Amino acid sequence: MNREDIIKPENLVYRRTPVLTENIMHYCPGCGHGTAHRLVAEVIEEMGIQEKTIGIAPVGCSVLAYNYFEVDMQEAAHGRAPALATAVKRLKPDFFVFSYQGDGDLAAIGTGETIHACNRGENITMIFINNGIYGMTGGQMAPTTLEDMKTSTSPYGREVQSMGNPLKITELLAQLPGTCYVTRQAVYTPALVRKCKRAIRQAFENQKENKGVSFVEIVSNCNSGWKMTPTASNQWLEDNMLPFYPLGDIKVSK
Repeated sequence: MNREDIIKPENLVYRRTPVLTENIMHYCPGCGHGTAHRLVAEVIEEMGIQEKTIGIAPVGCSVLAYNYFEVDMQEAAHGRAPALATAVKRLKPDFFVFSYQGDGDLAAIGTGETIHACNRGENITMIFINNGIYGMTGGQMAPTTLEDMKTSTSPYGREVQSMGNPLKITELLAQLPGTCYVTRQAVYTPALVRKCKRAIRQAFENQKENKGVSFVEIVSNCNSGWKMTPTASNQWLEDNMLPFYPLGDIKVSK
């Protein structure tokens, strides 16, 4: 096979989507953020909505998301992305608006904004990365940290009696009338990546029909915070995170 055969369109295996910038991502090797970014960007490209998409970046590991998406981006104060997404969508109702948040941002300091945006049924897409820990600030316990899971602030493991139960924020949001689509996905295998992309596509498509909030949780690893290799962290995710945070659609409105 010569070079001309290799570069033919029918031989193309992967092409970088132009909705991602060429900036080198700062995420730790093995982290799921990079894959999640790529899926969001590919969906935007395939829907042909790059010029009509506005993303909301949070505070946390993905605080620099605006460096990676080649769309208009707005930085939000810690936990306030749903409130800012609400304002942007109401000002630009014909645009596609998405927030991209971690568990510390969305399910801790931002719980109020998250719940009320979902209860109001704002016509936005919310992408939620759940790795069960505060990744950027030193690996502290998060609302999503599992029982007995060790973190820098729970070195002997999360004790439910004194620290409370892990928060299943996604199941909670599914009960609110303003959510039209609530799903939990993962990106640590090729098959799961494909399923996650379909879920993200559905979430963006729902905005066309003004259905309300579409919420996509992505259960991810944090090999740095968990003190594991990427391979070991993916296995730990499968063995420990998924039994408590099972994958699949939780709410699909007609």
